[in-house]
Amino acid sequence: MKNLLLSALVFLSFSFLMSVSFTEIINAIKTGNATEVSKFFDNSVEITLPGKSNSYSKSQAELVLRDFFSKNPTKNFQVIHRSDNAGSEYCIGNLETTNGIYRTTIYLRQKGERQVVQELRFEK
Repeated sequence: MKNLLLSALVFLSFSFLMSVSFTEIINAIKTGNATEVSKFFDNSVEITLPGKSNSYSKSQAELVLRDFFSKNPTKNFQVIHRSDNAGSEYCIGNLETTNGIYRTTIYLRQKGERQVVQELRFEK
């Protein structure tokens, strides 16, 4: 019985930590804050924007995202779907900007004790 309770507690703690990371990332995207989003980047991040897609280092990815947000000031972000599977998590939402709505996909994976962003997609 003790093992069952301990397992449940560990699972709930892990689930809570995953949710906290995603909430912070979503809030940073909602406000167009590339610096805050980049705190969750893995060492290498795949970023897809209209007309281009590439893998960037953490620092390059922050600059690419900052440029995107400066050209597309954000108004709101609404989560449409969110799911997790075996140490990875993703979210699909609509990012409303002054230049239109971008279907946004965020992929995270467990790396050590934290969740890191592996991929960001912004599709018009």
